[in-house]
Amino acid sequence: MATSTSWAQDAITCDLCDKAAQQFCNSCQVSLCETCIQFCNSCQVNLCETCIKKHRDEFKSLPHDIVPFLHKKTQLVFSACQEHIGQRCEVNCKECNKPVCLKCIVSGTHKGHDVEELTEYHENKIRKIKSDMEEIQAKLIPKYQKEDVEIGKKISKSKSKLNDLGKKSKKFRKLWHEEVDNIFNTIDALSQSLTEKNLNALQEYQNKIKDLISKMNITVKQNEKLLTTNSLSEVNDYKSKLNEYEEFPEHVDLRLPSLRSKMDQGKEFIIEIGAYRATLKQISQPSPSADVSRLTTGKGKLMDQVRVIATIPTNYKPLWGVACVGGAEAWINGQNKIIACIDIHGTVRETVTTTCQHWPGKIKVTRGKELIYSDNYSGTVKIVSSGKSDTLITAPQGWSPWGLCSTRSGDILVHFIEWKNLLQRLAGYGSQRKNKIIRYQGQKIKQEINNDEQGNPIFKEGVYSLYMSENKNGDACVSDGNAYTVVVVDKTGRVRFRYDGTPARREKSFGPKT
Repeated sequence: MATSTSWAQDAITCDLCDKAAQQFCNSCQVSLCETCIQFCNSCQVNLCETCIKKHRDEFKSLPHDIVPFLHKKTQLVFSACQEHIGQRCEVNCKECNKPVCLKCIVSGTHKGHDVEELTEYHENKIRKIKSDMEEIQAKLIPKYQKEDVEIGKKISKSKSKLNDLGKKSKKFRKLWHEEVDNIFNTIDALSQSLTEKNLNALQEYQNKIKDLISKMNITVKQNEKLLTTNSLSEVNDYKSKLNEYEEFPEHVDLRLPSLRSKMDQGKEFIIEIGAYRATLKQISQPSPSADVSRLTTGKGKLMDQVRVIATIPTNYKPLWGVACVGGAEAWINGQNKIIACIDIHGTVRETVTTTCQHWPGKIKVTRGKELIYSDNYSGTVKIVSSGKSDTLITAPQGWSPWGLCSTRSGDILVHFIEWKNLLQRLAGYGSQRKNKIIRYQGQKIKQEINNDEQGNPIFKEGVYSLYMSENKNGDACVSDGNAYTVVVVDKTGRVRFRYDGTPARREKSFGPKT
């Protein structure tokens, strides 16, 4: 029970006007008394003296048990019935789940419905609320608290892993930069080495020239002296050095380093100098769940050993040419007029009898899978259609076709050798000869690869054939066995670079072939 002291300490407000109840009685001129604060037991509200009438007028139809605050009774508040004025709800309709008064049950819309007392309904609700509260406190809150702790641990662990990931990324960044630096250090070293080699060769060549000039000046002075001497013996002892001086020192062929780079953004980066090649390449596209793209670096090198994957028997001895048709068949030829198509087991699938006077030179298969071959003696390149040979290309006057190459664009590269006369042609490999390459589009000459920008021959004279191929850039890659060099020429005829085995040359000399 509250005391006057507690009332003075805890101000009680009127539930209607929200004003604090008086704590001093002006009528009695005394401190707060028990009769100054009223309470409606029926509605369970606090009332000041001013609001008592207002409360009764607002709810005229309902009974009100207004007593001094000291005599208040804490009890359930029964709401007013919505259908019957002046009646409070006393039961709960189970069918409608709605509080109703007794008139509603006896004669109203809820007549015959199953009901329960509101106090019992209230007690059941209280028990449910208490049960839910205990369930939340005893089970759910601890369960969520445990999950909260686990999530906290995961966050902490994830932060630690992400921190480690950042550290590793910095470490790998450094290693990758070191790898790139190593690549370019190697390129710089190769460039310096090739530059020094060329400069040293030029310097040595210049020194020879200067030495010969000095010697010739001395000889001129000696000859001038002899022209004025009257000594018969000195003139008789004179020996001409003209032949010695006319034999000009062999000219130095410069092989300046050529650096080129190709970049396919996000896929591949390639840089080359001479025979050195470095690649940064993405080898797989990342899936949506992948952490990072994988990249691989590779440095080009010459293959020391080859691996035999299959041996296919043939009746050609010697076997001079092989031209693959897909991955299961190939045309082959030797020292006879017949070119045969065999499978991987050596079984002959088809033969072509050529019109050559002796035997065909080189054979090749075009982009359209047509067989072509060079006829050295007649100076033509033949194409085989329905088993019959027809002339595709006729050599320029004084030249004879030898090597062949079919390009991705459908062009045909033909290696021609120069014959000064019929005897030299019959002598074959026994004679020195000039070499050039002509690119044909059908029967039309598209490009002639002969001299460089300075007018010097690109290919050295000699007895060995040129072997041709085409790279992805459309450059003609030619192995010149006469110069022991691989020459790469672009589509405009410009020499991109030459490779003579340096610096990969070791015990054996560099002798490029096919």
